[in-house]
Amino acid sequence: MKKIGIIGAMETEIEFLRKLMGSEIKKTEAGSIVFNEGKIHGVDVVVVRSGLGKVNAALCAQRLALQFGCTNIINTGIAGAMAHGLGVMDFVVSTDALYHDMDATGFGYAKGQVPQMNVFSFEADKGMIEAAKKAFNSSEFAKGEDGKEPHKIIEGRIATGDQFISDKSTKERINNDFSPACVEMEGAAIAHACYLNKVPFVILRCMSDMADDLRTNGYDFNEPVAAELSARVVEKMIQLI
Repeated sequence: MKKIGIIGAMETEIEFLRKLMGSEIKKTEAGSIVFNEGKIHGVDVVVVRSGLGKVNAALCAQRLALQFGCTNIINTGIAGAMAHGLGVMDFVVSTDALYHDMDATGFGYAKGQVPQMNVFSFEADKGMIEAAKKAFNSSEFAKGEDGKEPHKIIEGRIATGDQFISDKSTKERINNDFSPACVEMEGAAIAHACYLNKVPFVILRCMSDMADDLRTNGYDFNEPVAAELSARVVEKMIQLI
């Protein structure tokens, strides 16, 4: 039976989805994290705020897999745009994810690869990728309704690290090393845990900024809007997985 785990790092990334669950929510605190079990449009879900960073995200995904028996995991939220032509409020759905701050090149590994693992990056589930794209394409903000410019979605690599990217030199280095579509702080850790537990996953991110000079891209203004847009696509996704 399908049971979808949905992880957002921050409250703004999950509050819309939690409201959709209504009053019939079972709350479980485990590892200082509150897991919200219930239904969205008749689908069994567990919605959870992991907290920021790789360790919090991985621990959360591990509990969703082992303690709550989730059959699929979605990571929703915001990110900094990296791919050429990708702008604020556009979307990225993950093809794969890796750590941009993992460097064991001194032991002969490629930059970004976790030592002694048989994969370079963690590949997202193809069916879930297609569900994300279909959900996005059916959304009102993909069509540019009410006189607004349409947003777009691309497939691409997610680069994760315990670092908020906000300067051009760091952005350029990560782009040169990994050519990601976007950069954020949790996705690859969730992907890593899902890979080890053989749970299909996908990462969906709405761009809140351009991962460079924060004075020019309005992160604080964009963050709650981008977080809700991502959650609205997830709402549609869960019925397609």
